[in-house]
Amino acid sequence: MAEPSPPPAELAARAAALRAELAEHAHRYYVLDAPVIPDAEYDRLFQALQAIEAAHPELLSADSPTQRVIGRVLDGFAPVRHAVAMLSIRTETDTTEGGALAFDARVRRELGLGEADPPVEYACELKFDGLAINLRYERGILVQAATRGDGETGEDVTQNLRTVQQVPLRLAGKPADWPEVLEVRGEVYLRRDDFEALNERQRQRIAAGARNEKTFVNPRNAAAGAVRQLDPAIAAQRPLSFFAYGVGEVRGWAMPDTHSALLDALAAFALPVCADRSVVQGASGLSAFHAAMGERRDALAFDIDGVVYKVNRRDLQQRLGFVTREPRWAVAHKYPAQEQITRMLDIDIQVGRTGKLTPVAKLEPVFVGGTTVSNATLHNEDETRRKDVRPGDRVIVRRAGDVIPEVVGGVAHDPAAGDPPERAAVFDLHRRLGGRCPVCGSGILRPDGEADWRCTGGLFCPAQRKQALLHFAGRRAMDIEGLGDKLVEQLVDSGRVATLPDLYSLDVDSLMGLERMGERSAAKLIEALTASKQARLERLLFSLGIRQVGEATARDLARHFGSMDRVMDASVDELLQVRDIGPVVAASIRTFFEQPHNREVIERLRQAGMRWDEHAGAETAAALPLAGRTLVLTGTLPTLSRDEAKARLEALGAKVAGSVSIRTHAVVAGADAGSKLEKARQLGVPVLDETALLALLDEPQTFEALIQALRPPPATLPAPGSTIENP
Repeated sequence: MAEPSPPPAELAARAAALRAELAEHAHRYYVLDAPVIPDAEYDRLFQALQAIEAAHPELLSADSPTQRVIGRVLDGFAPVRHAVAMLSIRTETDTTEGGALAFDARVRRELGLGEADPPVEYACELKFDGLAINLRYERGILVQAATRGDGETGEDVTQNLRTVQQVPLRLAGKPADWPEVLEVRGEVYLRRDDFEALNERQRQRIAAGARNEKTFVNPRNAAAGAVRQLDPAIAAQRPLSFFAYGVGEVRGWAMPDTHSALLDALAAFALPVCADRSVVQGASGLSAFHAAMGERRDALAFDIDGVVYKVNRRDLQQRLGFVTREPRWAVAHKYPAQEQITRMLDIDIQVGRTGKLTPVAKLEPVFVGGTTVSNATLHNEDETRRKDVRPGDRVIVRRAGDVIPEVVGGVAHDPAAGDPPERAAVFDLHRRLGGRCPVCGSGILRPDGEADWRCTGGLFCPAQRKQALLHFAGRRAMDIEGLGDKLVEQLVDSGRVATLPDLYSLDVDSLMGLERMGERSAAKLIEALTASKQARLERLLFSLGIRQVGEATARDLARHFGSMDRVMDASVDELLQVRDIGPVVAASIRTFFEQPHNREVIERLRQAGMRWDEHAGAETAAALPLAGRTLVLTGTLPTLSRDEAKARLEALGAKVAGSVSIRTHAVVAGADAGSKLEKARQLGVPVLDETALLALLDEPQTFEALIQALRPPPATLPAPGSTIENP
């Protein structure tokens, strides 16, 4: 037997509580730009209130958020009364094709269409995650910009919107074609790359000691905050963008007959209109658009949380009309929520393949972004502290596509909501781990100026083992052909290989027991391993995976010190004497070789029969014929590969740089050379083809004569007071 409905008094109290809660969250979202719950949670509360009011109309009140768009004008901005109200549209939260089917069915029912009637034509657009704006143009000139506010009255933000480069101050086209009045409705937003750049600048300001600075939770909040800055100069520092998607008041202009044609007309006025839109037929067209954009969602340059369907013909829009706060002819069809609330149970520390220590939130499982999430990254210690999230807290979790789920912030602590009476201590990674790697027990450190703690175990740490092996075997390191990802996985997981020297204890019989490894493949790998025992010192140094040591630094170390023992024993001061090595790199090298297990790996490589070239050191490097010369390679050479040309030049002591400057001695250019060749010509840098390069490699002592012969004559300067005409 079904349980009886709650008495009306309880329903009235519940409805009143929901109205108050929704009003508070709307105030935080629209006015303060500081939401404490994700959109999906707000939608759930809103739908709960809608259900109560639908079942008990007597509980409906004029101040219900279901009856009007919520928000109010902020102090400090002049109020703007909208000539045509800026209303919301209905949200369809069924994220399957059922949402599209339900909307089409409602439209057909309202229009009195039967099964035999043709499908309805719809205009489909994206649902941008930004701030709604009304731009008012009078005789083609932007005269006012206003926020939506409460739908009837918004805030005058004209000066801030004038800083948005995408918003035209004057419409394109002939003045005779401009409407007397044209109000353009659209969305101000931040692109994802612009948002990341903005947050990076904020982090740098914070690190430099700037007060009252913060990073932003998401692009929507950052965009809304920029629009509501009282100082337009601050708004101008945030790279806002704008998309138009409709109109408000229009006078003196013949409106197009369809919504899609209206957007085309706005685009012709040079107003930015999103290209990801389409005209479709019937429910199947709606569903296909929703699915297609869902697949592309994470690849877009900006955030969306759904798509918007609008009946395309304006005469049908007028027939359908409005219901209270929303048009019957439009709907927003959402995707699975990308943010949800759950409880953080604990914080684990994960050791990455490069030794980075990452705090990971252990969560009560929550369905977000189309999957169940029980772990989410906290990025690093500073971010964890900035977000002020601690075990036991309720937190907001975000997941977008294949991006690793992250905790974006916490929910206000409230014991009445089940939160612990007292919060846990502020997160301290070093104290939590006792200063030791949780995997191998090696010491951990946080280099100056960096955000991440790292394990110093290097070659010894099991968490870093597979990556260390792959790096060691790489083409630019030991070049062990056949030792790829899948084989390394098998070698480590089967226990055959734990550290680099173990590779040289492998034989054909032990390899043949692995998947997809026959006798011939095993023999070829053993040959490659044997060949790698005769190594160049610079390649070996690079292959060890010392943090901050790339190919160029490894080469400089080998040339300066000449032997592995001298590199291992070098002090920080001695390392600083090496070309292009600064304090950070020197400290990283010193830290690596201070670990006994790393030195043990090198000794075991010697015992396995590995040998590398050694020489006197710095004096030998300085004596190389091209020492002190800098060359740049660009384009495709006829016979030499870029890597081969670079290696041969570097073997003669030259530095091969990636860009052209006044310090470049020569540029080697092949086919399809681009901007580097052009810059060389502008700077008067000599340019060699492959024939000249081969001659130089054969007789490097002729470098100066060759360069002098190829150096272009000095440019003739114009006489003082003369003008230079553009060609």
